Amino acid sequence: MAVNKFDLNIEKILEDWEVYHAVREVIANAIDEELLTGTKKIEIFKDGAKCWHIRDYGRGLSYQHLTQKENDEKLSDPRVIGKFGIGLKDALATFNRKGVDISIKSRHGDIALGQAEKHGFKDVVTLHACISPPSDSKFQGSEFILKGCSDNDIAKAKDLFLCFSGEKILEATQYGQVLEKKSVPGRIYVNGVQVAEEENFLFSYNITALNKNIQKALNRERTNVGRTAYASRVQNILTACEREKVAHELVKDLAKYDSGEHHDELGWSDVSIHACKLLNSRSKVVFFTSGEAMSAPNLVDHAKNDNYNVVIIPQKIRDKLRGIQDISGNPIRDMEQFSRDWNDSFKFSFVSEKQLNAGEKDIFRQTEQILNLVGDRPKFIKDVLISATMRLDPHSHRETIGLWDASKGRIIIKRDQLKTLQSYAGVLLHEVAHATSGATDVTDAFEHELTQYLGQVVEKAIKSD
Repeated sequence: MAVNKFDLNIEKILEDWEVYHAVREVIANAIDEELLTGTKKIEIFKDGAKCWHIRDYGRGLSYQHLTQKENDEKLSDPRVIGKFGIGLKDALATFNRKGVDISIKSRHGDIALGQAEKHGFKDVVTLHACISPPSDSKFQGSEFILKGCSDNDIAKAKDLFLCFSGEKILEATQYGQVLEKKSVPGRIYVNGVQVAEEENFLFSYNITALNKNIQKALNRERTNVGRTAYASRVQNILTACEREKVAHELVKDLAKYDSGEHHDELGWSDVSIHACKLLNSRSKVVFFTSGEAMSAPNLVDHAKNDNYNVVIIPQKIRDKLRGIQDISGNPIRDMEQFSRDWNDSFKFSFVSEKQLNAGEKDIFRQTEQILNLVGDRPKFIKDVLISATMRLDPHSHRETIGLWDASKGRIIIKRDQLKTLQSYAGVLLHEVAHATSGATDVTDAFEHELTQYLGQVVEKAIKSD
C-alpha cells in the first residue's frame, strides 16, 4: 500500500504550546466544520484502549488542509474560529514534540506523522504527514485519534470553548453575547473560543463581530490577547443590550463605584449610562447619589412606598444623566424628576376641624387672633386648611410644613405643626408673608414682608404688657 509523504513545512515551533493547546486546535477545526456543513454535533470520547477521539461529521480532512495558507471559506464566514491552516499544523507539531501519537481518519485518506528527509536536502529531517489510502472510503467527517493524551489535557482544552464551559448566555447582540460568569476570572471568547481572562469583569463575553483590532491581535497562539484589542467590542456589546437582566446587574454593581469595589466594565461611562437608561425604561427605579439619599431620606421612603427600586449611582454618572431620556424617550427618573412627578400626582389629605384632637383644636381656633397681630386676615386669603400630607419642597425635596396656594386663595399647613402654638403661628405668618408679598422664599420682597410682621408682633406684645 503506497504511502505519500507531505512535508508540513513548519518553520517555527511554538515552544510555549502544551498538549491542551494542540487539542484546542483540533476541537476548533471540528466545530468549524460542524458550523460550515450544518452536520451533527462533534464527538469527543475515550475508547477502551484509552485513546481519545475527536470526531466531526463534515466533509473530511485532506492533506490540502495542512497547507500553510489562509482558508478562503473560513475567512468569508464570521462564525468560525480558525482562519488558517497554521493552527492545525502547529497542533500536529506540538503532539509530535510532546510524545502524543496521532492518526487522522477520513474518506480522503488516513494520515499519520513521521520524520523524513526534506526534499532536496538529504541532511535535513522534518516532520511529514504520511498519507495512506482511506481505510473507509465512505467515512463521514474526520476523526483525530490521540494516543498518550491525558484526560486532564482534554478537559483543559474543552474548557477553552464556550460550548463546553457551562457559561449561560444572558443576552445576544449584533456584536456578541453577554455571558453569566461561571467563576472568577471572567472570560473573553472570540467565536466561542477563549482568548483572554479578566480578573475583575462582571460578566464573560463572546465576541462574534470581529473588528480590525481583534483580527490583528489573534496571533498564532490565540492566547493572552490584550484588553486593548477587545475593550471597544465589549463596550459595543453592553451598549447594545436591551434586556433588564444585564442592565440590573450593571446598575447594582454601579452602586459600589464610590467604594471602589465595582467591576471594570462600570469604569466605562457609556456602559453605565446605557444601563441606567435601559433600566429606567424597563422597570420602576429612581436614581439617587449616596449624598442625595442621605439628604432626602423622606423622598427615598416615598419612592420605596410607591414600589420603586432605589438605585445608588456615582455623582459623575448622575451629572451625565441629568436632562436626558431613556431608550423609550422617557425622562430619566432621578431624584429631581421623581420629586416633580410625585408633586404632580400629589393629593392633599385634608383634616377638618372636627377631626382634630382637643389640643389641636385649641391651637387652630387661635388662627384669627394670630392674624390680627399683623393687621387682620387679608381678604384674598379665603381659607386656612390643615393637611396630614404635604407636597415636596422643590429644593430640599422634603415635605413642606406650609404652603400658600395663590390660585385658590388658601394657606395649607401640615397637621404636625399643631403640636405647639409657636410652630403653628410661625408657619401661618410665614405663609401670610408669601401671600401679601407675592414673593417666594429667599427674596428681598419676602424677607421685607416677614420682617414687617415680626416688628408688628413684637409691638403688639409689648403694648399688651
